Amino acid sequence: MDITLLIESFIGLSTILGVLIFFLLYIPSQKRKLKKSKEEEKTKKGHIKKTLRTLVSIIKDKKSNSQELKNALDLILKDYGIIDKFDIYGEVLIRICRHPNTTKDIILDFNRDLENQNPEYSIEINDFIAKGLNSR
Repeated sequence: MDITLLIESFIGLSTILGVLIFFLLYIPSQKRKLKKSKEEEKTKKGHIKKTLRTLVSIIKDKKSNSQELKNALDLILKDYGIIDKFDIYGEVLIRICRHPNTTKDIILDFNRDLENQNPEYSIEINDFIAKGLNSR
């Protein structure tokens, strides 16, 4: 085998590898820019609208204080108060009852407001509150 052919093959493969690595690193940064622009479109008065998943993650975080819990629950009621799938809300109810920084006022206010917005789920809401309080 000729040494020049071997060197040319190595340079060609290195070039192709460099192009592929460039696309690998360049494309995800474009996706991040698109995600940021979509989140900016969802802003209200300069604040980013939080998704239900991010609000639930605040409730799951054991380091969240009472004020953060109250704000997250208020935003859940404001933006996602009408129940379409009860699974997420059942998890929220149990998590808020088990949270170390929750208070009875937070639990009762959330329970009352959620029942007022969804009277057809009042039995399920009370069941999950009881399960959460019993598991404390």
